[in-house]
Amino acid sequence: MSRCLGRSAVEITRLGFGGAPLGNLFSVVSERAAEEALETAWDAGWRYFDTAPLYGHGLGEQRIGRFLRGKPRNAYRLSTKIGRLLVPQSGKVDGGAYVEVPNAVPVYDYSRDGALRSVEESLARLGLDRIDILLIHDIDRFTHKEDQPRRFREAMDGAYPALADLRARGVVGAIGLGVNDWRVCEDFARIADVDCFLLAGRYTLLEQEPLTSLFPLCIGKNISVIAGGVFNSGILATGPRPGAFYNYHPAPPAILERATRLDHICQAHGVALAAAALQFPLAHPAVAGAVVGARKGEEVRSGQALLDRAIPAAFWTDLKAQRLIAADAPTP
Repeated sequence: MSRCLGRSAVEITRLGFGGAPLGNLFSVVSERAAEEALETAWDAGWRYFDTAPLYGHGLGEQRIGRFLRGKPRNAYRLSTKIGRLLVPQSGKVDGGAYVEVPNAVPVYDYSRDGALRSVEESLARLGLDRIDILLIHDIDRFTHKEDQPRRFREAMDGAYPALADLRARGVVGAIGLGVNDWRVCEDFARIADVDCFLLAGRYTLLEQEPLTSLFPLCIGKNISVIAGGVFNSGILATGPRPGAFYNYHPAPPAILERATRLDHICQAHGVALAAAALQFPLAHPAVAGAVVGARKGEEVRSGQALLDRAIPAAFWTDLKAQRLIAADAPTP
């Protein structure tokens, strides 16, 4: 099952492969494990692969490109991102959340020239002839804080016109944003012609703020949403255990308490929390698909199994009755 992104001709499968873990996110992923994860996703029918220069400072793009070069080019869709250029360094660099990365540091650049240079460098790392979906990366307050308005203007004046031109010339099939903040998607949707938003962590069992204004705007303007971070970076997959992650940090008490309530209702209905977390965002008509990160084949198989699990309607009714999800949220 696949859906087109907005008005574009680019189709993505319901589940896509999220490439951040293959950049050694939090821990090293061996080449063998990375290849196994990708091959398992392919065997499961996943034909959408997402990556970015940030992921392992180029390592994620290299690994995904190496795998996809062995597949028919028209059989899959690939997205990567602009907004950071990788500047080579002479010594070992601190990759932050990414460990054992190549000797290059990411530098923000949302200019026209920076966007075009980023595309050229991504194609070189990928070893592919084209990118299907090109996204402006992390142009939100989550990333830039008080500097976000300046970066937003830089992207609107530079990167966005460059991407729109690439789309008009048929170099890429679809353009949009890859961000962690729904509000910047709404700002962009009102003034720019985009096909999709890869929105991470903001439409989940724990958060449904986009329902009020962003999703109706997307439907009205025929902009597709790709759901990322459906487990809110951990807690909806692991459950509300001590040290569970939310938004890339240990979950605060309020989130742990809400996740505990969700988990109790899951247990009452015999539903896996992770299955509900994956299936929930996909029920909204604005959402074309979801990307799931994986670092080994077993995680891919688990993700596919979660999508295929049957969940009783009474479960969703209970969540709404307990005000744990919005009353107007579409459910599977």
